[in-house]
Amino acid sequence: MNSEIQTLNGYSGAAMNAIAWGTTLQPAVCEACDWRYLLPQNSLPRQCPHCRQAELTPLENMTADRRPPTAVNAFPSPPELLIPFQVSSEKLARAVSDFANGIPFAPADLKAANLQSRLQRVYLPMWLLDSAVQATWQAETGFDYDVVSHQERYDQNSREWLSEKTTETRIRWEPRLGRLIRAYHNIPLPALEAHPALEQRLGAYSLDDAEPYAPDAIAESLLRLPDLSPNDAWPEALPALQNAASDECRRAAKAEYIREFRWRADYQDQNWTQLLLPVYATYYLDDQDTPQPILIHGQTGRPGGARRASMKRAQRLSLLIGGLAIIFFLGALFAAAASYFEEALFAFGVLGLALAFITALLALTPIVIVWQFNQRQKERDLS
Repeated sequence: MNSEIQTLNGYSGAAMNAIAWGTTLQPAVCEACDWRYLLPQNSLPRQCPHCRQAELTPLENMTADRRPPTAVNAFPSPPELLIPFQVSSEKLARAVSDFANGIPFAPADLKAANLQSRLQRVYLPMWLLDSAVQATWQAETGFDYDVVSHQERYDQNSREWLSEKTTETRIRWEPRLGRLIRAYHNIPLPALEAHPALEQRLGAYSLDDAEPYAPDAIAESLLRLPDLSPNDAWPEALPALQNAASDECRRAAKAEYIREFRWRADYQDQNWTQLLLPVYATYYLDDQDTPQPILIHGQTGRPGGARRASMKRAQRLSLLIGGLAIIFFLGALFAAAASYFEEALFAFGVLGLALAFITALLALTPIVIVWQFNQRQKERDLS
């Protein structure tokens, strides 16, 4: 790995660790959601791609009492690895279009062209951990073996008993124990509190596509800074290291399976660097002109965000249909009154009342459709 976390003693200028990063970057914070970023110098003002509620403020321009609690004077060294943006322009356009389509009575601002024009490149961080481990372990290892048996069955056609050979694969479990001395490299761990929610929304990344960091790869991109320190991420490292050790012990025993793995481990020579994950950020305005952020997986093109139908558009159509129902109703009343002089008009009055009733029911349909769609989307967002 490259190096451990570096700490700055203050924000004494717009450039941050320019020599190490190979480019000049500027730390900034969103005062609405407290997300912190590194940006290309002199690229402000920029809207926060996470909440879309405020413009990013350079940390050096903020007084101590205005800085959020997480705006500490500590920044990670340049990342060791990053996953480049791999979505073609055609696939990205299709992802944007798929998100915008299929929403009944979509907000007026929710158009594929608007989403496309607002796209920003953002890199999200993950920690990469190196750690040496010394441990004693014990487990049960499983080995496949075949059991051959014969079954007798009576054949109605030949009127004879036939013997059929069958093979069943079973698992033989054997106890194992030993001592392990290993160094594990690049164990991926969350660097953001929101990482589980983001992964659920967008899907996981294939870390096999990671490349060494190069300054040119982050050009014109916003870099999200971690809000989980290595100390905060360490509890997540313990099961990850144990799983890696368990699989290694299984392979060393030449077993197909392993269970009840237990160990007593000492961890040494820990080293933390970063891996950057690519996402595209965009947004649309809802009925209240509130920005609704959308993120698109920079490796697969999968979009994620709040999909909301417009109740205002549904209400306008309902009013239009309701007005038609009123016209039918008034026409029915007029025909009923005129039937006093011309009996044949009574049938038109009955037909008008039926049309008025049916149209009044149809007037509620757009509102019901939008309400049901938005409820399903809210439940999906919470799941």
